[in-house]
Amino acid sequence: MAVATPSFESAPAGVPERSYFASVGAVFEHFWLLYIRTWRGNVIGNFATPTLFLLAMGVGLGSYVDKGSGVGMGIPYLQFLAPALLVSTIMQGAVFEATFPVMAGFRWVRRFHAMHATPITPAAVVGGFIGWLAVHATLVGAIFALVIVVFGAARSVGVILVIPVATLTALAFATPIAAFMAGQRDTNAFNSIWRFGVTPLFLFSGTFFPIERLPEVIRPLAWLLPLWHGADLGRALALGTVGDDPFRHLAHVMILSTVAVLGIVWMLRTFRRQLEGAR
Repeated sequence: MAVATPSFESAPAGVPERSYFASVGAVFEHFWLLYIRTWRGNVIGNFATPTLFLLAMGVGLGSYVDKGSGVGMGIPYLQFLAPALLVSTIMQGAVFEATFPVMAGFRWVRRFHAMHATPITPAAVVGGFIGWLAVHATLVGAIFALVIVVFGAARSVGVILVIPVATLTALAFATPIAAFMAGQRDTNAFNSIWRFGVTPLFLFSGTFFPIERLPEVIRPLAWLLPLWHGADLGRALALGTVGDDPFRHLAHVMILSTVAVLGIVWMLRTFRRQLEGAR
């Protein structure tokens, strides 16, 4: 006699159905409650570290850059650095949320399996987790934008528009990484992502200097990096130069959105495989 396996959008056998959006809300609420109980431990990583970067690089090093040749854009280095640093910081925070916590949720704490033992489907788990990533990125981005304003690094009110760009960039990184980490069984992948992925991206994606300063041989590589698209778009919005090359910045949005959507599709596949395969 064949045994029916649970479908992608169905609750486990014998468990009453609930709406998709209610399930997404329950998953989101779980991560929100975790955050408000542990937010103090995230203060240094989310706020103190980027503030120190802004001080050290934007104010400290920036004073020497401005006295020299500058960045070639006719603006203080602090205003050049701040929007890209906001995007980079939010990206790094989202990557962390998509690495260790995802592996823990499947391998050690098994919180995702506990969610799926209820009427919550794998798609709802993915939806709630992505919703949390987006809200968390937006929250941290808003606070960091306020820090930028306090430091006098905001050239215009366009710095507010950098926040959704940072959130989109964060999702473009976090979704494929979360999909990848869902199937990992040890922390080697976690270390490799940071050592060979995030750190080089942070340094060579136009955050601290224009990519035009890179050697011509490796400059095209920067164009392929998602972080450069987010940093360049965020900087243009903050400086009010989007209209100078609108098609370029529209391409940034399309590329980041495409990567995020592909990451979500991958997450749906891997989360479903991990959760339904465990039954």
